[in-house]
Amino acid sequence: MSTAVTPLKQQMQRVAAKWPGDPFRPNVQLKTFLTSLAEHPNLTPSAIRATRALMNGEFKAKYALSEKTLQPASAPHYYTRLVEAFDKSAQGIGRPWWKIFFNIW
Repeated sequence: MSTAVTPLKQQMQRVAAKWPGDPFRPNVQLKTFLTSLAEHPNLTPSAIRATRALMNGEFKAKYALSEKTLQPASAPHYYTRLVEAFDKSAQGIGRPWWKIFFNIW
């Protein structure tokens, strides 16, 4: 039985090694969880397939969000600005004080 677990463990470790790090939570990484999951005695091939699907963005493609969801009529640029803010924050770029003061995006 241990021979069947070894390839699964190696596959999960490969997926964990390729997983990108989270710059906003350096002390809580999904990569660490996946590495420890590789040691689990009940690791299944379906768990590895699901992890690969998450990493490759298959669920994002399968359950794509509509334009109406991404750009609601009340605030059409909300999610675009949110993503830009996260990207700039990850690079260490903050909004200028005057934009914060005048609530300008």
